[in-house]
Amino acid sequence: MTSQLRVAVANWTSRRVGGIEDYLSLLIPALHGAGFPTALWPELDTPRDRQLISMPPGTFNFSAAEMGTRAALDALREWRPDVIYVHGLIDAQVEQELMGMGPSVFFLHAYRGTCISGSKTVTRPVAMPCDRAFGWPCLLHYFPQGCGGRSPVTMWQQYKRQSVQLEILRKYTSILTHSTHMSREMEKHGLQADVVPFPVEPISRSEVYAGDGTWRLLYASRMEYLKGGSFLLDALPHVAAAIKRKIHLTLAGDGPERGDLQARARAIETESLTTNFVGWIRQECVGALMQGADLLVVPSVLPEPLGSVGPAAAQHGLPAAAFDVGGIRTWLVDGVSGHLASGTPPTPQGLAAAIVRCLEDPDHYMKLRHGAAEVARRFTMTQHLPTLIARLERAASGGVVSGMRR
Repeated sequence: MTSQLRVAVANWTSRRVGGIEDYLSLLIPALHGAGFPTALWPELDTPRDRQLISMPPGTFNFSAAEMGTRAALDALREWRPDVIYVHGLIDAQVEQELMGMGPSVFFLHAYRGTCISGSKTVTRPVAMPCDRAFGWPCLLHYFPQGCGGRSPVTMWQQYKRQSVQLEILRKYTSILTHSTHMSREMEKHGLQADVVPFPVEPISRSEVYAGDGTWRLLYASRMEYLKGGSFLLDALPHVAAAIKRKIHLTLAGDGPERGDLQARARAIETESLTTNFVGWIRQECVGALMQGADLLVVPSVLPEPLGSVGPAAAQHGLPAAAFDVGGIRTWLVDGVSGHLASGTPPTPQGLAAAIVRCLEDPDHYMKLRHGAAEVARRFTMTQHLPTLIARLERAASGGVVSGMRR
C-alpha cells in the first residue's frame, strides 16, 4: 500500500466522552498529517456538552446523526475506504454493514463479547477479577457471584448482546488491542489480537518538582463501586497513620457513588487528612490536576483493560499506586513508576501499603517520578502510528491478519 491508504474510523459518538474518543482526537489528526485520507463515521452526536473529536480540515465526517444512517453509510461507501477501523458501535446490523464495505480492523478497548455485564468482575464473596471464558455457564454464575444487576431479563438481554458481539468479532479481518492482558482475553475465546503501543496526549512537563509538605493524591475516574473509590477512602486513614505528613485527596469525576463517597470522605477527614470533590472536568483540566499532584491512585477492582489515566499521569512524571488487576501492569512497573497492591482480593490495607511505599522515602519517591517519565515514553503517537499503519495496510492489502486463531 502507498501513503494514500484511505482510512475510515467508525465510533459510536463524535464527542469526546472517554478514553476512546481522546485517542481518536489524537489519531485522526496524526493519520491526516501523515498523508492518509481519513474519515470519521460516528453513529451519534451525544452528549452535546462534550467536545467534538478533533477533525482537522480535509478530513471527512459522515455523521449518521446528521445525515441519517442510510445516507451516512452510502456516503462512506462512495468515499471508498481501503480499510474500516472500528472502535465500538451500538447497532450490530450497522456494524456488519460497515464491515461489508471492505477489510475491517477492530480495536478492542473493553470486554466486548467476553462478559455478560462487560465488567469482567465478580463481587461475591468479594470483588475479584473474573478469568472465566464467556459462554452459557456464565448465566449460572451471574447471580450467585454478583456479576451484574439483579434483573434476569437484563441478564438474558445482555447475554444475547454479548454473544452477538463475540460472533461479530470473529468476522473482523484483524483485532488490535493495547495490553497483553486483553490479548490473552482474546486467546481464551479462540481469537488473536495484536498488541500495539497506545498513545496519550503529549504535554510540556516541568522538570522541577517542589513539594510543600502536603502529599497530594489524585483520583480521576468515574465514581462507581468497581472503580474503587470506597477502597481508596478506606485506605487513607491507614496511610495517614503511617506517614506523618498532611494528606490531601482530590477526586475528579462523577457517577452513582459520588454522594456515598462524599459522605464517607466527611467521616474520615481530620486536620491532617482532607478531600476535595471537583466533579467531572475536561481533559485539559485533569492534566492541570496531575501537574499539581504527588501521586495518582487507581483503585479499580475491575480488571482495567489498560487504564489510560495511568500513562496520561506518567506524562507529568506522576507515579501511581494501584491494584494489580487487568492491564495495569502495562504502564505501572512495580518499584519503577509506582507500586502495586494485590487485587486478589483487593483490600484497603493493601492499597494503603502500596501508597505508603510510594511516599515514605523521599529518595525513592523521586526515583518513581523519574521512572514514570521514562515509562511515559512508550505511550506516544510516534510509537503508535507506524505499528498501527502497518497493521491497517496489511489488512487492506489482503494479508490475512484474521482475528481467528490459526
